[in-house]
Amino acid sequence: MIAVLVGAVAGLLTAPGLRAAAARHAVAAGEPRWECCRTGRLLRRPDGTCPRCGERAGPAAWLVEAVAAATGGAIGAAAHGPSALPLVWVGLFGVVLALVDARVFRLPDALTLPLALGTAALLLLTEHRGGVLLRCLYAALALGGLYLALALVAPIGLGDVKLAPSLGALLGWYGWSAVLGGFVLTFLLAGGWGVVLLLTRRAGRGDDLPLGPWMLLGTLLAVLAAG
Repeated sequence: MIAVLVGAVAGLLTAPGLRAAAARHAVAAGEPRWECCRTGRLLRRPDGTCPRCGERAGPAAWLVEAVAAATGGAIGAAAHGPSALPLVWVGLFGVVLALVDARVFRLPDALTLPLALGTAALLLLTEHRGGVLLRCLYAALALGGLYLALALVAPIGLGDVKLAPSLGALLGWYGWSAVLGGFVLTFLLAGGWGVVLLLTRRAGRGDDLPLGPWMLLGTLLAVLAAG
């Protein structure tokens, strides 16, 4: 319980920076990153306003704080020893990626590339068993290849394909059952949310739905189950 509370508090402390990052990157493809004043780029209030100029941008009020606290608490529950580093890294990027994808239906390279590089570096730093590292590599390639194949026949974006190897590598650290669980949970969660939107008439059959948030949530749930 203490680890969960510490993780939740840590998530809250990172929320201003995560909110600023989500505001910067939640733009359509080809558009420049959003910026207001110098201070607003670094810190944003929970209501989404810049503390310097008062401009409002980014996710809804307190949404980032809620997501960051929940993610931090989950990481606190799942992390054991060195596993905290890769989990925290993926968690920080995951909050921003989920919010950006939910807002503009894209996962920018400016986020997915450093996520992949950092995940690989932290796994190499914290894991010294060659067999486990090979499994992480194979899981990254398998999940990336699977999402690439799906993108050829289903409405899955290339951003989702680029996110998949990072999640695959992290899940591979916990075993192949975690990799399979994360993949299955992604589509169960996404499908369930799609049904809710259809039933409430908040979306139609042909509307696009972001997959990134469900990939990230499915990964987090699979990690919790494996832990």
